[in-house]
Amino acid sequence: MVFAVSRLTTITLSKEYLKFSAAHFTIFSATSRERLHGHNFSVAAAITAPVGDNGMCFSYKVYKQKLEQLCAEMDEYLLIPTASPFLTIGDEGDYHRVEFNGEIMLFLKSDTRLLPIRNTTVEEYSQYLLDQLVRDTGEIEKYDLRKIVIEVFSGPGQSGSSLWERNR
Repeated sequence: MVFAVSRLTTITLSKEYLKFSAAHFTIFSATSRERLHGHNFSVAAAITAPVGDNGMCFSYKVYKQKLEQLCAEMDEYLLIPTASPFLTIGDEGDYHRVEFNGEIMLFLKSDTRLLPIRNTTVEEYSQYLLDQLVRDTGEIEKYDLRKIVIEVFSGPGQSGSSLWERNR
């Protein structure tokens, strides 16, 4: 008797268009931060799932489009971490009022994205993007996804990644 064995494979998506340019400042402590500056960030995803009878795991297009949309939502903005214990963020009309260690910074709302992260680092960006991808549990079930790794690069040779694994 021959038994069909489910084979897992990992699909890596690292297309040229999976990127975003953003301004930020990393916070090191309650009294120390970087100056405002920017990076050209790139994003890659590694998605592990069973190979189906058709020799494929899932339609790659689905996750390429999702990642491209997430990158577009962060592209050409100043990214502010709303979960930072060191920032106080307020509203002043057309501006976000950001306070850090006694400094008051006003940023146009139209130029900023407030993100539910603790700091503006590749570690936090990768977790944020991963959280957005795994929100659709129906898709995870449909494709029987087992693992997703999102990696965000702030430049060549420098990245942070976050991992989600399905509990079985």
